[in-house]
Amino acid sequence: MKKLIVANWKMNPVSAKEAKKLFVGTKGVMQKLKGVQAVVCPPFPFLPELAKEKQSVKVQLGAQDVAVADSGAYTGQVSVPMVQGYKVKWAILGHSERRALGETNEVVAEKVVHALRSGLSPILCIGERERSEEGEYYIFIREELEAVFDRLKRKEVAGLTIAYEPIWAIGKSAGEACSTAQLFEMVLYIRKLLIERFGRKIANEVRILYGGSVKPDNAAELMREGGVDGLLVGGASLDSKQFGEILHIV
Repeated sequence: MKKLIVANWKMNPVSAKEAKKLFVGTKGVMQKLKGVQAVVCPPFPFLPELAKEKQSVKVQLGAQDVAVADSGAYTGQVSVPMVQGYKVKWAILGHSERRALGETNEVVAEKVVHALRSGLSPILCIGERERSEEGEYYIFIREELEAVFDRLKRKEVAGLTIAYEPIWAIGKSAGEACSTAQLFEMVLYIRKLLIERFGRKIANEVRILYGGSVKPDNAAELMREGGVDGLLVGGASLDSKQFGEILHIV
């Protein structure tokens, strides 16, 4: 299974010209690499321009969110068929910034199921706001996952990617981000929940990513000692040099 690196550009950059330059730069780096796959998730307005670029298995487009329905009274939202028209193969769902706006576990689960059954590969974001010695964050993570697991058929689970992005680690320096010991522990916990629910074979087909202050300084350690199958990269994905370094490291 190839390692997966997802670039979440969030509400950046400001122009389609800059977006194209970033995307072309990523494609250039990826041409020389093996064993790794990149997914670039730009803001919706840039998808038409980026879709004009030649696509490959190595670099694919993703959406930063999708609606729970294909059409209807959903002001400001974008549907799965709309993004699929621009060669989008993936979708980030349940990101902490969306949850902060009011998305519940149930809404996220509905989006994940709808995306899967519509042919998109969902990247399900989970992560706690804080950690305590009592370990309550484990319950929080389990509830986020079980809301989705409850709605999935066994055969659908392998199409899911889980991105663990602890909210307390976002926007920190590489040294302040989640430690590899903390990450490895959480990866084992997520894998355990998958095995208990769907069996080891299916559980091992689900890729688990890490997101939260990923930079060239910590990418190698996170991959080597954190036990993850890839990375969800935020700020560093907007810098061609930094993102290229991360891709090379992975």
